[in-house]
Amino acid sequence: MSTPKSHDFSNLRVDLHSHTHCSDGALSPQTLVDRAVNCQLDVLAITDHDTTSGLAIAREYINAKQMPLTLINGIEISTAWHGFEIHIVGLNIDTESPALQALITQQQEARELRAATIGAKLEKCGFSGVYDAAKTLAGEGSITRAHFAKVLHQQGHVSTMQAAFDKYIGKGKRAFVKPNWCEIKEAVAVIHSAGGTAVMAHPVRYDLSAKWLRKLIVHFKEAGGDALEIVLPQMSPDQRRQMLTYCLEYDLYASLGSDFHYPTKWSDLGRNLSLPENCNPVWQLWQ
Repeated sequence: MSTPKSHDFSNLRVDLHSHTHCSDGALSPQTLVDRAVNCQLDVLAITDHDTTSGLAIAREYINAKQMPLTLINGIEISTAWHGFEIHIVGLNIDTESPALQALITQQQEARELRAATIGAKLEKCGFSGVYDAAKTLAGEGSITRAHFAKVLHQQGHVSTMQAAFDKYIGKGKRAFVKPNWCEIKEAVAVIHSAGGTAVMAHPVRYDLSAKWLRKLIVHFKEAGGDALEIVLPQMSPDQRRQMLTYCLEYDLYASLGSDFHYPTKWSDLGRNLSLPENCNPVWQLWQ
């Protein structure tokens, strides 16, 4: 289904943040689309990490099956800011943009170098062959720390995937490797050059104090950022109110998304996603 000319999704079920196995999601683009339809979504953005390779597959499948689903072209770009990894989602992008494709190549090279270094550090921790196993798990998709966590869990080295981050690959741990991502300003500029909208993903998840979160939002705004992702499935009422306050205070548009990787008890496509009435939805920018 093509994007409605009005771009008014206000009365539709919308999820603007999801992942496939082209990055660190569990599902193929086709299976993700099937799940979106089963979850009665009307609009879905696929936003894989530093790649757009799943979009054409998903769109072709939607068209072939004549599914009642609007697909928004998206990407989630990893950026560096004061030692923190900040994710910037690009929505409604032209995937053929030369600037975007150049940045994807740059990011993938940085991602591969980081993965190889993580693998070497895990070898020193006594875990042999983890890099090769993580690469196999990633397949043709972007390799991420989640692939290493899954391998460590599958091989019985940790009790849960989260434990892999807590003990080995999380910030400050033995096998952590600082990423060499682009800056927020570059990510925003490239998204805009691709005709897209730049959204700061999940601001509540960066483990920042209120003071530092404000600094981040101001920096994002000054870099030309367009919107904040203010609604995710697992947010307290206080968090939702605070994110809306930031949106209004800094004159930013509002986005929402599940950040879906695989179904869990607490999160799924479209679950608990609705924007408050007194914000400006991000799709207003697509008029």
